[in-house]
Amino acid sequence: MKLKNYLLAGLLFLIFVGCNEPSSKKANIENADVIYYGGDIITLEGDSAIYPEAVLVREGKIQFVGTKDAAIKQASEAYSMVDLKGKTLVPGFIDGHQHFFALGAQAIYANLLASPDGNCNSIDDLVNELKSWHEKNGTTKSQGWIMGTGFDDAVLKENRFLTKDDLDKVSKDIPVMATHISGHFCSVNSKGLEVLGITANSKDPSGGVIRRVKGSKEPNGVLEELAAIPHMMKLIAPPQKEMSDMFMDAGQKLAASYGYTTCNEGRATGNHELLADYANRGKLYLDVNSWIDYSVPKYMRSEWNSKDYKNHYRIAGLKLTLDGSPQGRTAWRTTPYLIPPDGQQKGYNGYPAIPNDKDIQNIVDSSFANNWQLKAHCNGDAAADQLFRAINKASAKYGNNDRRTILIHGQLIRMDQLDSLKKYDMVGSFFPMHTFYWGDWYKQIIGPDQAQKISPIKSAMNKGIRVTSHTDAPVALPNLMMIMYTTVNRVSRSGTVMGPDERLTPYEALKSITLWGAEQFFEEKKKGSLVAGKLADLVVLDKNPLKVDPMTLKDIIVLETIKEGKSIYKKN
Repeated sequence: MKLKNYLLAGLLFLIFVGCNEPSSKKANIENADVIYYGGDIITLEGDSAIYPEAVLVREGKIQFVGTKDAAIKQASEAYSMVDLKGKTLVPGFIDGHQHFFALGAQAIYANLLASPDGNCNSIDDLVNELKSWHEKNGTTKSQGWIMGTGFDDAVLKENRFLTKDDLDKVSKDIPVMATHISGHFCSVNSKGLEVLGITANSKDPSGGVIRRVKGSKEPNGVLEELAAIPHMMKLIAPPQKEMSDMFMDAGQKLAASYGYTTCNEGRATGNHELLADYANRGKLYLDVNSWIDYSVPKYMRSEWNSKDYKNHYRIAGLKLTLDGSPQGRTAWRTTPYLIPPDGQQKGYNGYPAIPNDKDIQNIVDSSFANNWQLKAHCNGDAAADQLFRAINKASAKYGNNDRRTILIHGQLIRMDQLDSLKKYDMVGSFFPMHTFYWGDWYKQIIGPDQAQKISPIKSAMNKGIRVTSHTDAPVALPNLMMIMYTTVNRVSRSGTVMGPDERLTPYEALKSITLWGAEQFFEEKKKGSLVAGKLADLVVLDKNPLKVDPMTLKDIIVLETIKEGKSIYKKN
């Protein structure tokens, strides 16, 4: 009798243990299903937030979204449970426009950003930061230069660009380069000018300016647009394979830490070959789509030009740049800037990157004829006019059915030009981040009334235009919570609200960096929302961006990034 009792007790114990098997034991099984539950889950399907109890992930895809009990019933025999413990799960982030290849430079070089993203609020701060970086790093990571990225004349105490005289204080023997936050300028020291071969006899290149010492032809160290960009790119996107790998490793890690699951290289030239090789070697774990600069159209005919990713990489379309930076006052406007930049006269209104409309027409025609998606950089309204003229003719020749041509930035676009965006079924990837970083500066350079109208994303939405928002990183940190903050609040550094009618709701702002980003890139069937059948690209946030005080959105932290079901970043 005792033996029977022992056997019965043992059987009951085994049944009890089997029914209450710890989820951690099941989690050790490779490729097990995973159920996320226990926090706010924002699907971004529909016009307002809904909160399912659970998401079931299987083999890199979302299998089910709904109740926890139903998720458990649909799970295979091997599954694990991940308790969010009150945290928030959202789709992986998709930036409307950034420069993936340059993220490595942001991660590696001296951080010259002003507060709150850095500590360089004066020229002395910049000089000290560059010196400190050189003492720690030497020049082996920077091809013999002392390098820093992101200085901002608009918020420096001195309100001016760095010159060669300033950077000579960093070093007179080693070339020094500091890139501007806009990505459209750089400043170099005297040795840097020597290495670049820029002298008093050097002529300004088409689409660029070599700034001069007042009253002479002697370069002052400041280079604009196409006088700067070719030199900058050699250092920001190094062509050597080993060094390029180091930069892409660092950039990819940085992006994952901010919740990215899909990145884009906003202006690819020869670095496309480096990216393709990097992908072929299996080193990409984030998806990266490239936009090939119009100057190297040969790459558009490569096998990488596809709607599908190969080893997480693809060419998405053609990039066309039509003007410069509004905060740097090289954006091309129909009206003059109130304060012209150094060396320019009253009445200055910026300038085109490609002055001849026929050249623009040929590029746009080629894009339409080959069914290449086109991404066009336009900040000023004159540049947008130039683009619309070309698209009008190309559409008449080749049709315009679901091309999703993208106008990026649109900072100074006129309200009447939004009708052209709608007419040609274009995507407006706007840049509300400027309202915080340069809103106060815009009040000075274009006037307080016009400054209220920059980046009119809500007006575009109200006209039925597809919209996204973006960081343009490394123009700023690739922090999409800061993008949400600026898109929702539109508050300048001084606290001025910049265009209250252009503010998005937190839900709309979250869509602009997830689902709408996927739609911009023709990827909405696989990404951008939490629905069965899409990729399990997920981000865990410490707070729900739809429930916090909107002024605290920038303080939300990414705790984990998951790409196709695999964790690629966890905050320590």
